[in-house]
Amino acid sequence: MRSANLSLVLRRLRDEGPRSRARLATELGLTRSAVSALVGELEDRGLVRRGGVERGGLGRPGTAVELDGGAVCGIGAEVNVNHVATMALDLAGDVVAEHRLDLDANRLAVDEVLDRLAELVLTTDAEVRATGRTTVGCVVGVAGLLDRTHEVLTVGPNLHWKNVPVGAGLRARLGGEYPVTIDNESNLAAVAEATPGDAARQDILVIFGEVGMGGGIVVDGRPLRGHQGYAGEFGHMIVEPGGRRCGCGRVGCWETVAGMRALLDAAADPDDPVRDPDLSLADRLAEINRRAELGDARTLAALDQLGSWIGVGAAMLANALNPAAIVLSGYYAELGDHLRPAIAEQLLAGVLAPQAGGTRVEFSTLGFTAAVRGGATVALEAVFDDPTVVAPRSDALTGGTR
Repeated sequence: MRSANLSLVLRRLRDEGPRSRARLATELGLTRSAVSALVGELEDRGLVRRGGVERGGLGRPGTAVELDGGAVCGIGAEVNVNHVATMALDLAGDVVAEHRLDLDANRLAVDEVLDRLAELVLTTDAEVRATGRTTVGCVVGVAGLLDRTHEVLTVGPNLHWKNVPVGAGLRARLGGEYPVTIDNESNLAAVAEATPGDAARQDILVIFGEVGMGGGIVVDGRPLRGHQGYAGEFGHMIVEPGGRRCGCGRVGCWETVAGMRALLDAAADPDDPVRDPDLSLADRLAEINRRAELGDARTLAALDQLGSWIGVGAAMLANALNPAAIVLSGYYAELGDHLRPAIAEQLLAGVLAPQAGGTRVEFSTLGFTAAVRGGATVALEAVFDDPTVVAPRSDALTGGTR
């Protein structure tokens, strides 16, 4: 019961922001003395601290309580086709450390890619510890179908990986006791978009585009993974029967008309510098945006075609799930202003319900950090679920143990 009440207080502060002890007592249905004791314990664990003065209520102003980011961090990590990356977030949601290493996972052996990722995780963890914080967990996102029970990447069409034991491989490199969890990178990107306390961001779909295309479903603020954890593989819906063959081996997948390859094929000749495989994704998108801003007809036509195909698939998903919002993340967000009109047109035309069933189209502001940010957020859930996983600071002073 104590752990559950500590969790209630901590989640309320995360979801609703700083508030006084009196206000917490009223909102949570607890006595003021109980809330004061709970806040005192959370303070001792370094999870909350005193904030400013809360005004606006009846009676004397009270001192607000707020999340304290000084004690713990969660680390998010990602394996994708053209990079590995990490990010550490503290409990208050602030970035403590961040790293990204560009590489071509298709040209490297699996072991070498995992070596590079493990090095980034260890570097990030060392930076967290150098600030006096503790890492409570690391959640790693991988691109492809993931067997979460066994932490095996069953199929990674764009990575060209099959039946890779990612979890076991990373633990062998980080040490068997290191707190690692493996998840799908698009699911983690979806978690990062579900803003706590924002009712309009609790039931959303996230469509994530990079080299490939994936997505995630968030219901009541939590990811919906499906019966065996394979939900969200939007990129492999068949939208063009008889179309181009996909990296998964099938024909006409959404990814074949809305992925990066489709955009480049439409926008540039094979020898165009924008298609140089050594060009970073950021530089490639910057050049496409530059050409669009200059009014290049071929680029604008390619972006309009891309937006139309995104809208076709988005309408299918909106008909099936009627989310509050469809959030376009990854490289789609970088091109958002040029894609929006065609997406909106197809969504209105393709959704049966009036005005697209109220589904909004939004573009992520997280760039290519969504998956690692989501991983760090999921890692920190262990603390919000049970704050007693963090040792009281008084134990260190008295020599006690948890």
